[in-house]
Amino acid sequence: MNIQKAKQEIVNTLRAYLRKDPDGRYVFPAVRQRPILLMGPPGIGKTAIMQQVAGECGVGLVAYTMTHHTRQSAIGLPHIVKKSYGGQEFVATEYTLCEIIASIYETMEQTGCREGILFLDEINCVSETLAPTMLQLLQNKTFGNHRVPEGWVIVGAGNPSEYNKSAREFDVVTLDRVRRIDVEPDREAWLDYARAVGVHGAVVSYLTIKADRFYVMNQEEERQIFVTARGWEDLSELLKSYEKSGIPFGAEQAAQFLHHEETARDFAAYSELYRKYGSDYGVSELLAGRLSPEEYQEKTAMAAGGDFEERFTVVNLLLEQLQGDFRRYEREDHFVTRIHEILQQAGGVPEIFEAEEDVRVVSRLEEMRLSIKKNHLYEEKAVQEYLRGLFQGDVDRRAGLVAALHTSLERAFGWLEECFGEESPEMILFVGSLTRNSGAMDFIARHGCAPYLKYSQALLFREREAELQKACREAILAAEEN
Repeated sequence: MNIQKAKQEIVNTLRAYLRKDPDGRYVFPAVRQRPILLMGPPGIGKTAIMQQVAGECGVGLVAYTMTHHTRQSAIGLPHIVKKSYGGQEFVATEYTLCEIIASIYETMEQTGCREGILFLDEINCVSETLAPTMLQLLQNKTFGNHRVPEGWVIVGAGNPSEYNKSAREFDVVTLDRVRRIDVEPDREAWLDYARAVGVHGAVVSYLTIKADRFYVMNQEEERQIFVTARGWEDLSELLKSYEKSGIPFGAEQAAQFLHHEETARDFAAYSELYRKYGSDYGVSELLAGRLSPEEYQEKTAMAAGGDFEERFTVVNLLLEQLQGDFRRYEREDHFVTRIHEILQQAGGVPEIFEAEEDVRVVSRLEEMRLSIKKNHLYEEKAVQEYLRGLFQGDVDRRAGLVAALHTSLERAFGWLEECFGEESPEMILFVGSLTRNSGAMDFIARHGCAPYLKYSQALLFREREAELQKACREAILAAEEN
């Protein structure tokens, strides 16, 4: 299973475990709420998806890396207490509330979320003294004497022993009490995620072209050779920062994240080429329609005559530019929608917005309120009319962004058709990438895009035709064998 499917499985599990009846009681029996155990190679995104799941489901998140813990921090410190049994007094040992359980209660107080995820990373790499406690947790949802609060789902993550010498195998008794999900590296799933969160275009483009470079994990004599999804994402952040600061980037910097000499050297060379193509093609000017007819034809001919790597790089340059535009549209749409909600709730006068977290929204509301005072408006009707005018400016700005993005999309389709043709691999890459992009799909669903509908339907037809032909070939072979 790839990491995105694993993420959806966790989302589905939360919804199932936390479903309540009309009286507010959990429907799923607590004794049957098996913890989830994610097992897979390091650096494929097991940790990264937990924040996404918590955000999507609106629940709290407490995350711990278990190799950092001792038995005392996991189950609490012992202390002596006196207890009476059958009229006799005895001295007994109890344990203080452990740090992990305490963190759950602190999170509930700070966030107001009574439900959440307790995420324990590297759960199968704990010390010998802590191993029994981890087994107890997975089997009984308790740390020592303290139970994980109701409404909190346990998710553990670990690496198989071939990737981590400290990893231990769980016994059958434990495995029979958890939901084990084996996660494997999946380039396509990661690329969809990378485009959505704004991973540097050079990284996305490089891995689109060179699938075998995405994930490497092997041992050469005494040297470990590895490249992971985590490494690519962290490298992306450094690359973006270096570019903004004008700092040179090369193979030495790439090798600090990509522990495979050939991949580091190859990507460093490609990132330089990506910048060069970005300058040569002037994608932002092309999509904005600011090229002269001569420049437009020159870039069309240049793309059509390029080799495989250049052609796919050009498509990824277009996608990177459009993805930035989709993110700007999402922010602007959220801004306008939130302003409208607050103005409606306040009856037209933006007086109460202390709980608003969006700094830009707060700034706009303060600006509106100040503007009302500057114009000496006191009557409610006059104030509401004035606010409608101010808000209309925000709506018009969003409409302008929508129109510009709509035109850019159509220009991109038109140019790709001129360069490569309607059924080219480049067009398939472009349409497929848009289809898997949630921001693009949200925009197209709301505002339409005739070229996308045309090419996506044609692509779907070709895929179905290929599946039908494959099924026919298999049926013929089976008949011949019989």
